[in-house]
Amino acid sequence: MNAESRSGADLLVTAAEIARSVGVTRAAVSGWRRRHADFPAPVGGGTRNVLFVLSEVHTWLDRHRRSDPGEVLLWQALRRTYGDDMTRGVAGIADLFVTGAAASLDDEIASQATALAAESSPSEVVAGLTARLAGSAVPEHVTGPRLIRAVKHFAGQAHGVVFDPACGIGSLLLALGDGCGVAGQELDPAAARLAGSRARLAGRGDVTIRTGDSLRADGWPELRAPLVVCDPPVNAPDWGREDLLLDARWELGVPTRAEGELAWLQHCYAHVAPAGRAILVMPPAVAHREAGRHIRAELVRRGLLTQLVALPPGMAAKHDQPVHLWLLARPASPDDAVSSVRMVDLTANDPDGPLTPTPGQVVDVPLVELLDETVDLTPARHVAASRSDRLAQYASLREDLAHRLHELLTLLPPLTAGPGTLDAARMSIEDQRLYGAAFRALDEFERQVKELADLGEQAASMARDGLTSGAIRPQ
Repeated sequence: MNAESRSGADLLVTAAEIARSVGVTRAAVSGWRRRHADFPAPVGGGTRNVLFVLSEVHTWLDRHRRSDPGEVLLWQALRRTYGDDMTRGVAGIADLFVTGAAASLDDEIASQATALAAESSPSEVVAGLTARLAGSAVPEHVTGPRLIRAVKHFAGQAHGVVFDPACGIGSLLLALGDGCGVAGQELDPAAARLAGSRARLAGRGDVTIRTGDSLRADGWPELRAPLVVCDPPVNAPDWGREDLLLDARWELGVPTRAEGELAWLQHCYAHVAPAGRAILVMPPAVAHREAGRHIRAELVRRGLLTQLVALPPGMAAKHDQPVHLWLLARPASPDDAVSSVRMVDLTANDPDGPLTPTPGQVVDVPLVELLDETVDLTPARHVAASRSDRLAQYASLREDLAHRLHELLTLLPPLTAGPGTLDAARMSIEDQRLYGAAFRALDEFERQVKELADLGEQAASMARDGLTSGAIRPQ
């Protein structure tokens, strides 16, 4: 049933019908649902074709200005002209408002944009188009609002210069750099132009965005910032390894072709000032992939990684998979290096819920415990291990040891004086049976003594670790 055939205040519509009425793609509606906690909740339908109350959707659209017919017409004109390259179209409109020149726009689009800005403001027009850009195409260089909120939460208050070497259209950088100097670099020229224009339209004269490949051609070689943030490109087929093998930035080791994320991590760390911090968005696989084990080990060994946070699914604009936040710090002196890494597991949380972990979601892991054969830094693994009941485990082991010790006494056969040297040929069948049983009992006793030694070593190790961590205490 279509929306047109329904009546009443509680008309129900599908996502496809919402998209048609507003003039956007169905993917745009899915993006709004994923990134905006206040988008109306579905009230019916199946998993593939959910239904929404039309009046609630209209209220939400009005609140977010997505039902503005002028904005819809402008967006449709941009789509007809630029197709999938909508970043370039929105950047052209932002350039028009900043410079007054419409060289990259046709006259119809420039006229529509100017008329729409007269009704509100240039910055509101660009903000609306940027929101549509993030909600429809979801390009690689757009960081969604949920992820921005998480980065802001764990980065804390920024002071001095904030730097983002893969800033995209500038959403993360501008959100973190409020009241600070801002520097960024972006490979895509249109995205870099849009980031710079958004800053100027917001009255930010302290923002400088440079264009270029940050890994191959660092546009800020001398910059050392108190805070570096980055949502780097992932799964890049070629991050430039062959051209950068001897680069000084790889102080933790040269990443493999498959570990481009660890190249971005080291690039960001190279730009961190003494006593400064970096916070990066990473795929979960970076925490445990075999190819990155040596770099992870060096990062931990030097005490540079301070915290690793596993965020809930649905935080990223590009996909619904979980992501991690890696927090690094450059010690002002060797004595400032950390002795443990804080592991936070928020994967079970609502993506729009609180970001402060409960006591059961966080654990401080000593560096030495992370430096095993795998150097697996997955937070869930360490948080789960910290929640184990060491006291109950130790009590169970102790009881098992006592039981096994009692059993050992019964395994030793009772022996009496014998005739001396045995003559097996003259032994009776009964004597052969008795001697055979005694030797088998001694073999079993010896075997169980060895098992008991292993069990005792396990109990002692568990008790020692529990006492050291404070999980258990002596009676």
